[in-house]
Amino acid sequence: MAEDGSPQTFKTLGVREELVEACESLGWKAPTKIQIESIPYALEGKDIIGLAQTGSGKTGAFAIPIIQALLETPQPFFACVLSPTRELAIQIAEQFEALGSGIGVKCTVLVGGVDMTQQAISLGKRPHIVVDNYY
Repeated sequence: MAEDGSPQTFKTLGVREELVEACESLGWKAPTKIQIESIPYALEGKDIIGLAQTGSGKTGAFAIPIIQALLETPQPFFACVLSPTRELAIQIAEQFEALGSGIGVKCTVLVGGVDMTQQAISLGKRPHIVVDNYY
């Protein structure tokens, strides 16, 4: 609950309007528990460690603050996200692209077993977010 007793929204968490609209377009009506507990701290620039079940909104919990910081300081190679599996790396990149589609966020996935030339070309386009599979 917000301080006034009303339900939490992405807006009450301090998320910028562009991202609130992106969340709504993805069908995210209200922030999840992990998002409520982590987004305000991440927006303050604090480090967070979050543990939650699959499907609980963890990717949004870190992607929203990263994209918001990117909006405030636009630049290529803004963030690197490490993923333990290539499937998760692809899913994370898809979430970043969905959240940032209305504001031009560019994301690249680097994974083993994929043509390195194509990945180098993708990096040459100077994406904002790089998602890397570290195994």
